[in-house]
This record gives sequence, structure tokens and C-alpha cells, in this order.
Amino acid sequence: MSPSHAPHAIGFDDAPFARTHRGDVAVFGTVYAGHTLHAVVRGRVRRDGRNSTDELTRLAELAGEHLNVVLLQGVALAGFNVVDLARLHRQTGRPVLVVARRLPRLKLIRAALLEHVPGGARKWRLIEQAGPMEACGGVYVQRAGLSLAVAETVLASLTVTGHIPEPLRAAHLIAGGVMRGSSAGQRV
Repeated sequence: MSPSHAPHAIGFDDAPFARTHRGDVAVFGTVYAGHTLHAVVRGRVRRDGRNSTDELTRLAELAGEHLNVVLLQGVALAGFNVVDLARLHRQTGRPVLVVARRLPRLKLIRAALLEHVPGGARKWRLIEQAGPMEACGGVYVQRAGLSLAVAETVLASLTVTGHIPEPLRAAHLIAGGVMRGSSAGQRV
């Protein structure tokens, strides 16, 4: 893939929620062909639950057959609803690329999961199975179904402003705007 042949991608981000919230959290996906937004999908995942992989698979299917890559802003949604990257890759038949601005604080995440979250040991294993985050294109990535070189090409082809690819930037802004009434001032 070259920047002039940007992939068709879907980027997912969860909506903001209060720390005390229990239950479902909205998830938004933005479907892009290159730098052009083509569709928005919305689903729900359980706060600290285990349905994120299946829900993202369902939403990715709505994106259509031209989809080349699935993008996530972090390996977990709605708190600790950890995505099984390998299973999401298998179920969608598409490469999966997790993007983060900075390295996660794994010791704190592990402690929180093992000490406070039901099913935390299983969720921690999913995080470990996703592999270490790698520096790539000014961000950090985890990946399933694509090489680091291809991940860098995908990032370059889908990024217009800053270091976050447009499908993730837009999903983040839409999620905040829908839930808060405005996405102004949100860091993406």
C-alpha cells in the first residue's frame, strides 16, 4: 500500500462514560476510503465485560467487503473489555492495528485487572497475547495479520493531522460529540 492508494479502514473508539457507570458503553466506528468518511456505525459493549471482540466483528461486517484494515485506539474498550486481537483478525478476515499515543503502564493495568476486575486473569492473558507495543510512525502499535512495515504504511496513508489515523480521530470526535454534546477541546 502506498499513501496514494490509502486502504479502506474502519476505526473504533468507545464513548466517554462516568467512572461510576455500569452497563453498556457506546462504541463508534468510522468507515473510510482513504481520507474520505463513508459511514459511521454504532454498537455497545459491556463496561469491563467480554463482548468487545464479537461486537467489533459485527460492526466491521457492516463496513462492507472493501474493508482492508481494522483500527483500534487501545486494546480495550469500556474500561477493561479487552479485545482478542487474534480472534478479531480471524473473525473479520482483516488485519487489526491497535494505535496508542504512548506506551501503556502495564504494571498498573495488570494489578487493576488481577485485583479488581472479574475475569481479570483472562483479560490480562489477552493483553499479553496481543504482544508488546512497538514504535511505529510516531505512535505505538500492536498488530494482528500485518507486518510492522505494512502497519507503518497504513498509518502514513491514513494520517492527515498529527499521528492518529483519520478513522480513529473521527471515531473519537464523534463518540465525544454524541455523548457530551460537543467534541470541542477533546484530545485525539
